[in-house]
Amino acid sequence: MGAQLRVYKRRIRSVTATKKITKAMEMIAASRVVKAQRKVAASTPYARELTRAVTAVGTGSNTKHPLTTEAENPTRAAVLLLTSDRGLAGAFNANAIKAAEQLTERLEREGKQVDTYIVGRRGVAHYNFRERTIAESFTGFTDDPSYADAKKVAAPLIEAIEKGAADGGVDELHIVYTEFVSMMTQTAVDSRMLPLRLDEAAAEAAPKGEILPLYDFEPSAEDVLDALLPRYVESRVYNALLQSAASKHAATRRAMKSATDNAGELIETLTRLANQARQAEITQEISEIVGGASALADATAGSDR
Repeated sequence: MGAQLRVYKRRIRSVTATKKITKAMEMIAASRVVKAQRKVAASTPYARELTRAVTAVGTGSNTKHPLTTEAENPTRAAVLLLTSDRGLAGAFNANAIKAAEQLTERLEREGKQVDTYIVGRRGVAHYNFRERTIAESFTGFTDDPSYADAKKVAAPLIEAIEKGAADGGVDELHIVYTEFVSMMTQTAVDSRMLPLRLDEAAAEAAPKGEILPLYDFEPSAEDVLDALLPRYVESRVYNALLQSAASKHAATRRAMKSATDNAGELIETLTRLANQARQAEITQEISEIVGGASALADATAGSDR
């Protein structure tokens, strides 16, 4: 009984230490997700207005440009997958990777070759373990991405879309990330960034039925689109990075809260078992004392006779 009680006490100490760690991680994630939410709220209007500007140029001109014009027979596409550098976030990374794999399968069924770009060590590790080709990877900044990080990620994508499939580039650019809906809901989504779907972009830029104005372009609409292309891609990538970071922190907070609650329940169960073991040990000791005293009394009575 004594050995069993020591085992329970050792496990209680171990689980208590783990509970302190998970509680601290929960509090850290809670503070970080608030900051990430603020950054998402600050960047979203800029991305929306930039999309509005691109849509206005695209609908107001007949210029063929990679930003607004679809290839007649697209043969190659790029997929940017956003994951995290760290785990302990529930199904956050698994859902994003699953969405990217489903998108890749759909594009391959359409006869397109897919180049995969990955942000985050978790996504890189997943693809490397399965020996899948990665066009380029980026790590080390997923918890708190900056606009400079977004520019670094967007640079090879912009270069690939400007080349076109005929010159070793791509015809389409897709992005897979986790959209932050609320503290309890984060959804893995895939979106085609380029070529821009003007109808969808117009609905997104002017959701209340507002009619976009007509413009005259100087020196030309093509020059305007050339200037807007890198800024559009960078802003979309930056907003997606911030959405992904906020989603990751929210998922970590939820996972760590669940782990803390489970640790508390396990401590209660182990404490109850330890009390039962201690009670059984005390009962056994009392029984042995009573039995010894009774035997001694019987022996004394026998010697007196």
